[in-house]
Amino acid sequence: MADNNKPPVDAAQKQKQDQQKRAVPTATVREPFYDIARWGTKPPPGEDLISTAYGDRVARDLAFVENEPGVHKPDPILVADNVVRRFGGMTAVDVGHFEIERHGITALIGPNGAGKTTFFNLMTGFDVPNSGSWRFDGRDMQHVNPEQVARDGMVRTFQLTKVMSRLSVLDNMLLGAPDRPGESMVRSLFPGTWRKKEQENRQKAEALLERFLLIKKKDDFAGSLSGGQRKLLEMARALMCDPKLIMLDEPMAGVNPALKQSLLDHIVSLREDGTTVLFVEHDINMVRHIADWVTVMAEGRIVAEGQPRTVMDDPAVVDAYLGAHADVDLGDDSVLEGLEGRV
Repeated sequence: MADNNKPPVDAAQKQKQDQQKRAVPTATVREPFYDIARWGTKPPPGEDLISTAYGDRVARDLAFVENEPGVHKPDPILVADNVVRRFGGMTAVDVGHFEIERHGITALIGPNGAGKTTFFNLMTGFDVPNSGSWRFDGRDMQHVNPEQVARDGMVRTFQLTKVMSRLSVLDNMLLGAPDRPGESMVRSLFPGTWRKKEQENRQKAEALLERFLLIKKKDDFAGSLSGGQRKLLEMARALMCDPKLIMLDEPMAGVNPALKQSLLDHIVSLREDGTTVLFVEHDINMVRHIADWVTVMAEGRIVAEGQPRTVMDDPAVVDAYLGAHADVDLGDDSVLEGLEGRV
């Protein structure tokens, strides 16, 4: 006699599969760990240090590049030749040859007054050199205005953040969108021609604010943000035009230590997205940890280039920061012996 209480075959199999699923623990999905500013190249136990194709390729290519000023790179995105800028009788920038490796993070360091910000201004069209030429992604960029430079994919941030204090955070983001058809006098009369693009810009801005942890501030006045939050806003706004190269001028200056880690992670993530990064920074510890390549400027000239682990020991770098007698013990009285006859 058949057992009428026996479940159908399909139901029994399904019940068995459900039991097997419950018996196998579900794997925990973790985000990749790339807090290299804090941990260097050794992640904490149980974490995986992020490693991407861009970072690996750049490190591999630059490993064969000589550590010397003006050296040629395997795949440069920005190339400058004989760029000179004088202010009266003072030469602020005198760069013979300079290249930025595509998809890498390059640090531009040097003492105050070395010409780093002036060089940024020249490359992005905010200032005009006395002589020289430079190419970005194969295109001659001489006599190109800043707006067109940004449209071509090279954008920058500033030492002092440039935000519209009386506009909302979201409106500040929308100012960075390269295509705003609703601002045209003629097209503004026909909402159907610009509403779709306006909505796309808004969605992109909100996505970036979410990424930079500013989404809860989107309706607040930008003037209400802290210094670190303004740095985040400026970096996020620069990404509205999908740049190929982003130039960050002292991104950590004046930032609360609590936000420095967030900024650092975002700079690293830019490379993971395929964006080339050139940044000016005085925090040498930060430079050591995140830069693929370091370029040193002093008195307007490039005095050293190389990988972080070697360029910091270059005598030219020590001289640029500390002077030619950096190794002299100032507490040693014998140092004064040679000066006795001059007093």
